[in-house]
Amino acid sequence: MRLVKVLTILFFIIFAFVHATTTDAKHYIVYMGEHSHPNSESVVRANHEILASITRSFVRAQQLAIHHYNKSFRGFSAMLTPEQAQQLEDLVVSVFQSKMNKLHTTHSWEFLRIDSAQQYNQMPMESTSNIIVGVIDIEFTLYISRIWPESKSFNDKGQGPVPKKFKGECVTGEHFRLANCNRKIIGDRFYSKGFEAESRPLESFNLPFFRSVRDGDGHGTYTASTIVGSIVANVSLFGMARGTARGGAPSVRLAIYKACWFDMCSEIDILSVLDNAISDGVDILSISIGPDPPQPSYFENAISIGAFHAFQRGILVSASAGNLAFPGTATNVAPWILIVVASSVDREFHSIVYLGNSKVLKGFSLNPIKMETYYGLIGGCAAAALGITTKNGSFCKNNTLDQTLVKGKIVAGAVRLILIDPSIKDVGFQFVIPNTLISQEEAKELQACMISENSIGKISPTITVLNIKLAPEVVVFSSIGPNIITTDIIKPDITGPGLNILAAWSPVATTTTTERSVDYNIISGTSMSCPHVSAVSAIVKSDPNGTPTTPFDYGSEHISPTGVLNPGLVYDFNSHDIINFLCSTGASPAQLKNLTRELVHCKNPLTPSYNLNYPSIGVANMNRSLSLYRTVTYYGKDPTVYVASIDYPTGVEVKVTPAKLKFTKVREKMSFRVDFIPFKNSNGSFVFGSLTWSNGIHRVRSPIGLNVVSM
Repeated sequence: MRLVKVLTILFFIIFAFVHATTTDAKHYIVYMGEHSHPNSESVVRANHEILASITRSFVRAQQLAIHHYNKSFRGFSAMLTPEQAQQLEDLVVSVFQSKMNKLHTTHSWEFLRIDSAQQYNQMPMESTSNIIVGVIDIEFTLYISRIWPESKSFNDKGQGPVPKKFKGECVTGEHFRLANCNRKIIGDRFYSKGFEAESRPLESFNLPFFRSVRDGDGHGTYTASTIVGSIVANVSLFGMARGTARGGAPSVRLAIYKACWFDMCSEIDILSVLDNAISDGVDILSISIGPDPPQPSYFENAISIGAFHAFQRGILVSASAGNLAFPGTATNVAPWILIVVASSVDREFHSIVYLGNSKVLKGFSLNPIKMETYYGLIGGCAAAALGITTKNGSFCKNNTLDQTLVKGKIVAGAVRLILIDPSIKDVGFQFVIPNTLISQEEAKELQACMISENSIGKISPTITVLNIKLAPEVVVFSSIGPNIITTDIIKPDITGPGLNILAAWSPVATTTTTERSVDYNIISGTSMSCPHVSAVSAIVKSDPNGTPTTPFDYGSEHISPTGVLNPGLVYDFNSHDIINFLCSTGASPAQLKNLTRELVHCKNPLTPSYNLNYPSIGVANMNRSLSLYRTVTYYGKDPTVYVASIDYPTGVEVKVTPAKLKFTKVREKMSFRVDFIPFKNSNGSFVFGSLTWSNGIHRVRSPIGLNVVSM
């Protein structure tokens, strides 16, 4: 009997242990910074050994590990309990639970005047064709991306052999053969191990997908073609935005990394993508994904960690800021990442509403369908079904309207649709039925007609209107600052075209195209603006809501391809500067050592974060007067003099010393001091201004953001 009791107790102990390890375990990323191991196998074994130190079993460690990061930096991901993760924290740089990330052009390049960039047009094709852009997109753009290789936008005509520096490979898979790679798409990899470990097998979602980099939802093809798309004449979306499609840098090469599935991207896979992409030899990483805010720290986010190692190796990382609109929601905010928000171009898609009382309403839509006759008008709130409130009826969602009342009328769920939503003004949407989006002001005219005797209307097909003067403007859906980790570093950095952009599309991705198969599509988002900046960066790399906006909305203004090719002055910073910056944010010696492979002693006193040589100037907590410093590098042929001018932030006097910078040769560096003397408290809000250096030819502008706490 005693033996039975002992065995019973032992059974429950074992059951409790197994139950805890299977139900309490989560997917964690264990990051250990740089490594000096001789090969990948050595890293994997060392990872298993450190994991075995807490599991007490080497075999168990092998079972728990999912991914090993062993090329460009060291780390691994594994199924761990919170207690096990805590035990590892003292042994590594950081341990954090993996989270899912989300996905955040016929005319846009013409609008950016890329064809007038004389210096770019005079470059030999060989110089630009040696540049490799990695797209990370969700099934995504490093592209972390997926792609539809048969698209005309990925034709490799005229391109030479694959650059010898590229160390990647073309990974075959479902409906993706070795022949699908060419001299433009020079490499591809896809990752699903982390996603499936965190959720479930791809097949269990009962959604269409390809277990390869082939694009099933269009997003990756779209972003990739925006950067490197070949020149394709006479393309459009059902006649809308007709013109010649092209990427910003058509001769640049493309490496595709697919890490996302069904609009979700596991950080475990994302970090593996970055590890491989750096090792493969890409020059630029274009990342149109990001975490849900708030982003907790620079050391607990896969994109931030991977991008740091890319930055160390001279790889520019361009990322989207997100589409959440509200203050403090901008993601990918590390200073070594260039983050981009969306702006408009000088093109609109008008779908006019003609009313029975002879009024004409301006609407916005992607509507190719022609209405032959007028129909009666009815508001969703007046057609609510039994048991549905008028407010819920006004949203016109499924099963909220009385089918008898809406039959044959212009309203959602019937034969035609008019939307009223000022928050998404100008954004083009596609519906199965004729539709248009009108503003609040136009809605008043519509309501007046609906109570008149001539309560009828007709929606016209969309027409494309060019040369709209009020562009670029920041689009209302873009995530904005401040930078919630280090407010002294102003984020976002820059804006790029992201509203109603036409680019290549996957013909099997019909969810957003109302079940119509198309080769080119029009969509909006910061995922669209990021590739524009990536393309301009590739060119440079190849060269021997109605309220006033602030730098938290648009960063350092709209991107100018002609400007970045001939910038005049440049604010440089390197890995050493970033280490000083991380010291100021409280990084531990262990974290810094693992980043650099050397014992780092932070300066005493610390270099304030606002003294990072960033192109923008931010001070999150200004107590009385303050001085900060910047250094600029001159890029020009002849001796010149730059003179400082100030747009003063409200309540702050600004002085620049010296006020003139005299340069005599190219790459000459000169430093200056900026003194801020506040005479008015800003009451917890930022005040904005700018510092501009000009030599009569170039204007180099730095936005200023200050929070004056005391005087």
